[in-house]
Amino acid sequence: RSQSLFNMAASISKTCIFNFSFRRAFLRSLRLRSCYHFSTSVCVASNSKDLLLQLGKRGIVKGAFPEESAYDQLPILLQSAPQTVYCGFDPTSDSLHVGNLLPLIALLHFQRAGHNVIALIGGATAQIGDPSGKTKEREALAQDTISTNVTGLRDSLQRVFTNHNLYYSSGQKLGTINVLNNLSWYKQGNVVEFVSTVGRHFRMGTMLSRHSVQSRLKSPEGMSLTEFSYQMFQSYDFYYLNQHYDCRIQLGGTDQLGNLMSGHDLIHKVTGEHVFGITVPLITTMAGDKLGKSAGNAVWLNRDKTSPFELYQYFIRQEDASVERLLKLLTFLPISEIEHIMEIHWKEPEKRIAQKRLAAEVTKLTHGKDGLETAKRCTHAFYHSSVKALEEMSEEELQELFREAPFCELLLESGTTILDMCRKAKAIPDGPKGYQMIADGGVWINQSQVNNPEQVLVVGQHILRNDLSLLRIGKKNFYIVKWLHI
Repeated sequence: RSQSLFNMAASISKTCIFNFSFRRAFLRSLRLRSCYHFSTSVCVASNSKDLLLQLGKRGIVKGAFPEESAYDQLPILLQSAPQTVYCGFDPTSDSLHVGNLLPLIALLHFQRAGHNVIALIGGATAQIGDPSGKTKEREALAQDTISTNVTGLRDSLQRVFTNHNLYYSSGQKLGTINVLNNLSWYKQGNVVEFVSTVGRHFRMGTMLSRHSVQSRLKSPEGMSLTEFSYQMFQSYDFYYLNQHYDCRIQLGGTDQLGNLMSGHDLIHKVTGEHVFGITVPLITTMAGDKLGKSAGNAVWLNRDKTSPFELYQYFIRQEDASVERLLKLLTFLPISEIEHIMEIHWKEPEKRIAQKRLAAEVTKLTHGKDGLETAKRCTHAFYHSSVKALEEMSEEELQELFREAPFCELLLESGTTILDMCRKAKAIPDGPKGYQMIADGGVWINQSQVNNPEQVLVVGQHILRNDLSLLRIGKKNFYIVKWLHI
């Protein structure tokens, strides 16, 4: 095996397939790959038996490429030794969203089966923009913005991976996880060298035939050369990971099939090796629209953009017709347990038992047990007018629950009245009108209606044990007051 790899390297070197730094990297990667192959071949991914079948039953695997060999060879490959599987995430925002959850969970299923997984952040390819599934070109991002987004995505990924390890691994032996940034192998590159070495393996006819290209060429806006070249860069990512990490499997949404095919073709042309692509379905809204930032309806995975409460409620609101499918896709619950949950659910669907379990599992994976407890406290406070839940909430949780609510800090002085608090918080107009609003019952403090403007504030009633007051004027205008003591 080792000798054949070096013979291949020598042959490619002579024909100048990769010049200068690319050729040196290519030779070095073959040496690394030879060592890597022998170190892992003695290990067998014992949990991989019927992995693809189980993922198929859950609806996680939509298809595989190349079709003529994937369904025969992939199961054998997965059972022969631990494999390396990767999925890419372009940092077009500073957080992942719910639409990214399924590829992440698919990676984790492979890790649970003993395989090594790579989450690749496209710090370089974000400067180009993936045209797949887009009706118009993305706006160009500044390098500073991309760097900030890379940090945000890394936080999203690592938090989900850590929570999975803490709450869902059940002591089983997991494969390794790497979070990489493709900027690390492009930042020293030369565009002429890249086009001359990598670009020569691509054929215009094939590139033009991709669905993502065809749909854009037929649109009024057309497609720029920048976007057209994206498939070349994503293909090289797969090639690079194949050479340096022995990666033979790429995961992607169904809209990524063209890019997966291009990566397969490049690797096969250069190395003669067979690699595979696996597609996962896109998570859609109840109306059938793709979830994602560009669709304008994103539910984010980072807390500063979508709170644990908002994420929890998003899944609580899912329709009965969707909940079983989402339990299979987005949780690690055994199918038999999901079927049992649905049996109980259908007896009293108004209790939304299945939705509550779905919301709890996704929130815990995304934000951990603390995040799930936050979501439950906010739910009780908001929907059940629970003073106890309000008292247990932190200042941060209260601000997350009422994102649009003004926040102010007031000094608690002896004799402070309801009218004093409302005026200092700028929640009511000055003069008789504000006084009358309270007297008419238009003000609530900590979810309880008040109607005496002159009443002195009572600790434990108007001021909670956590020194917070939730003030509501009318039906929807909330104010958060933090009390300071002398």
